[in-house]
Amino acid sequence: MTIKRVVLVILTLLAIALIGQDLLASWSQPQFQSRLELYQTNLVLQATEWQGDDPGLASVRKGIIGSEPVEGATKQYEELRQSAQKNLDRTEMLLTSPTGDPSLKVTKPKLERLITELDLRLGVLQAQQGQVDTAQKTWAGVIQRSDENISLEPLSKTAGALVGLWSKPPRLVPDAELLLKQNLDSWFRYRSLSQLYQLQQRQEALTELQTQQQVTAERALTSLAIVGGIPTISCLIGVGILLFLGGQWVVRRKQSLLAPEGIPAWTVPWDGEIVWQVLIFGFFLVGQILLPLTLSFVQQASGFNPATLGERARAFYILLNYLLLAAGGLVVMFFSIKAFLPLPEGWFQLRLRSKWLLWGFGGYFAALPLVILISLLNQKIWQGQGGSNPILPIALEGKDNGALILFFVTAAIAAPLFEEILFRGFLLPSLTRYMPTWGAIVLSSFIFAIAHLSLSEVLPLMVLGMVLGFVYSRSRNLLSSMLLHSLWNSGTLLSLFVLGSST
Repeated sequence: MTIKRVVLVILTLLAIALIGQDLLASWSQPQFQSRLELYQTNLVLQATEWQGDDPGLASVRKGIIGSEPVEGATKQYEELRQSAQKNLDRTEMLLTSPTGDPSLKVTKPKLERLITELDLRLGVLQAQQGQVDTAQKTWAGVIQRSDENISLEPLSKTAGALVGLWSKPPRLVPDAELLLKQNLDSWFRYRSLSQLYQLQQRQEALTELQTQQQVTAERALTSLAIVGGIPTISCLIGVGILLFLGGQWVVRRKQSLLAPEGIPAWTVPWDGEIVWQVLIFGFFLVGQILLPLTLSFVQQASGFNPATLGERARAFYILLNYLLLAAGGLVVMFFSIKAFLPLPEGWFQLRLRSKWLLWGFGGYFAALPLVILISLLNQKIWQGQGGSNPILPIALEGKDNGALILFFVTAAIAAPLFEEILFRGFLLPSLTRYMPTWGAIVLSSFIFAIAHLSLSEVLPLMVLGMVLGFVYSRSRNLLSSMLLHSLWNSGTLLSLFVLGSST
């Protein structure tokens, strides 16, 4: 066995261990989807306050918010609260075990704060439905919890202010208005401040609050129409495409687009060791070892701390990290296959004069209903846990337009370029030397999903990867899969931008 193979074996074992550790660590992290659903729920609650007389918006409002929006929001908050509590219980159990992960010491206070914030809002929902006694008990739990955790004291004071607002007779605590503004947001802040101003008989402040809320409610309706309308239309188009592909396969079989026989094979000039080398050296060694160690050394030597960066600088730092990862991976891939140049026809093709736009958009529409279906199943499996892409929460909360542009460059330009070259341009065709094309599509998609290091994203990303692989295999043009990938990430960022700017 050569020295290179020995190194590859060692790094492969290390890669399996580290990737497995990252995946297990993501198990205790909340899914981003749960957070996104809460943002949408909060928008629905805001939309319930709209009192305009525009017939068009009135019909939109009725269709969007449903017949019992507050009851629906309460149920969702209760489910998320139960999920968070289960995760906290599991975290505490793991911390007390001999093999407990030290990183869970950071996770535990985050979960405790999440549960406390959920209880504050859940109490407001309960009070709004006339369940005042239940709301008082919910807020009392917040106050009791903060006695054991001093970091939750601001939330405890807010809970005390809410208890006073809905007591009989009311008890107005000092700084109640400031506490409600600091620790509640969106509809919950509006409802609490409205109750406060009514008790204080501050009609002018109440009128100003209601005027502001009408503007917010109308904006919420528009945002919900965008976030819900565009994906719905796209899904309907995607269902139509899938039905066409299924019908064509039933009728034409071997001559259909889905038939494996219709996908020509690649001529692969290298063996599996080159594929192994690119994945381990180019992706794992660079991304998981060399780049983190280099950045850590630079930070220690310069005293630079990324945690202190502003929003725009942090977005640029994330982009720079990704560009360095991509550059390292592509350099390793180039030198690994350099000896086989010039490559046989069909490798890494970027052809502008082809139907790449049709394949890219068609693949995007077809992927939507498939990924949505698998995501619903995924939610049942992971119960709101399993982690997510760390960029997404940052982008959702982003208010800086410059930062959002940098996130767009990272997710919608840099990621599609690098990942499609590596996973579809190189890995997928290379695997066809040892298996049928559909087998290569499935395996390359699984590796693509695992590389994102989040358990909850493995199934959805694998389905997306299979659509990307099918589109590339059929079109033989990386521009088509790059476009599909970019459209997917852009759609996600658009939804985050709309939701984030509306709360």
